[in-house]
Amino acid sequence: MLRRLLGGGSPSQGRDVPKIALDAGRPGLLNVGGGSKSFAIPKHYDGWQHLLLDIDPKGGADVVFDARELERLPAAQFDAVYCSHNLEHYHHHEVPRVLAGFAHVLKQGGFAEIRVPDLEWVFREIVSKGRGLDEQFQPNPRGPITARDIIFGWTIEIEESGTDFYAHKTGFTWATLVSSLQRAGFVEVWKAPPMVAYEMRSIALKQPITAEQRRLFGMPPA
Repeated sequence: MLRRLLGGGSPSQGRDVPKIALDAGRPGLLNVGGGSKSFAIPKHYDGWQHLLLDIDPKGGADVVFDARELERLPAAQFDAVYCSHNLEHYHHHEVPRVLAGFAHVLKQGGFAEIRVPDLEWVFREIVSKGRGLDEQFQPNPRGPITARDIIFGWTIEIEESGTDFYAHKTGFTWATLVSSLQRAGFVEVWKAPPMVAYEMRSIALKQPITAEQRRLFGMPPA
C-alpha cells in the first residue's frame, strides 16, 4: 500500500527532542513513517525492538517527531532504519536531509532498508505495454492502485484525508536512489527483491555488509 507523508507539516525546530530508551540486549529498529504498528513489517525483524517514528501521534507512534529533523536525535542508537513508501513524500530538496538523518541515528554497523516506487518500471509498463494511467497495477480492498497513484500518490488517501500529505513530491530511479544514499554517507547499497511489483527495495549500509547481515536478508555468502 502507498503510504502518506509521515513527517510532513511543520519541522520540529523548537520542540523537545524525545528521549529514546532501548534494551541493549536486542537490536533496535526505527520505523520511519510507518503510520501504525498495525502495518506489517518484514519478518526478518522478528524479535527486534520496533520503534515507530511519526509526526502524527494518532497511529500510536513511539517517537512523535519529524523525520526531517532526525539529526537532532542522539547519534548511533539503532541497528536498522526501515522506511517503506515514505521517502517519495518529501520534496526533492528535503531527501538529503532525511537520508542524512538515517545515517545519523544508525550505529556504525547499521543499515537502512528503504522501499520506494520504481518509476522506471512504471514508465516501461506505460510506454512499452500501453498500460494507461488509470489501469489497475495492484488490487486493494479500498480500491485499485493505478499507475497514477504510484507516480503521484494514492488518490483515495489524498481525497479522503483532505490534505496533500499523501501526495508524492519526488520520485526515484535506481541510479538516483543509490546516488542519494551514497551522498548521505552510505558506503554500500544493495538491490533487494521488491515486496510488490512496482517498487525498488534497497539495503544501504554504513560499512561493508557482514555475514550476519547477508543471512538476515537471505543473501548467499560472499
